[in-house]
Amino acid sequence: MSDVLLIERAEHVETWTINLPDQRNPISGAEMIDAFETNVCRVQQDLDVRCVVLTGAGSAFSAGGNVTDMREKRGMFRGNPWEMRNGYRDGIQRIPLALAECEVPMVAAINGPAVGAGCDLAMMCDLRVASTTAWFAESFVQLGIIPGDGGAWFLTHAIGPQRAAEMALTGDRVDAATALEWGMVARVADPERLLDEANALAARVAKNPAHSTRMAKRLLTESRTQGLRQVLELSATMQALSHHTADHEEAMSAMVEKRVGRFDGR
Repeated sequence: MSDVLLIERAEHVETWTINLPDQRNPISGAEMIDAFETNVCRVQQDLDVRCVVLTGAGSAFSAGGNVTDMREKRGMFRGNPWEMRNGYRDGIQRIPLALAECEVPMVAAINGPAVGAGCDLAMMCDLRVASTTAWFAESFVQLGIIPGDGGAWFLTHAIGPQRAAEMALTGDRVDAATALEWGMVARVADPERLLDEANALAARVAKNPAHSTRMAKRLLTESRTQGLRQVLELSATMQALSHHTADHEEAMSAMVEKRVGRFDGR
């Protein structure tokens, strides 16, 4: 397992920690991209994982792209425009594609600055809890570039077109209190309480059967781009599958018997 993304497990919740604190946790390196893809594929196949908490080591959540590599034209930032285009498509854009396909619910625990692609990474998660010391910046334009990792799509869906335009066109910082007001995050916590809050939220998700939360997440994702008829058709299909699971039967029994359900992903 790669050291750039640390994985811990407690019951049905995994915690993924971006582990490049000395560099403020950039996510544009090949090893980091591979780690995200690999772990998404792994948890997709493990119904015992019911939620993932994503956070950063050190004082930052993620600085996004590696600015040193960008300045020195290394890694995905090297080459002519054609080569750089492919560098983005074969590099950092694999993260949003992987997370968009991940049916395991994800909670971002934003422990500090989330900048550029780091801001976008937070928006790729389903639920977000921010430290009072966190701030967000869609700062690409301040470097003379644009969101190359899908940020325009994720940010718009997270906070709406007007707020997304304000962030993307100014590049200005948004503090944790404003992020809460805008609906960018679900709640704000003191730094020492951040992971407790994120894990408590993850536990509320993880107490439910994995198949139902995963299909509910898929419905929420599809509703961003599909019309009502398409979502209703998909809902009917998923609902029929849900009714025929052992976990549904267990949930019904637990409700009638007034006890906690015991689910095993069947």
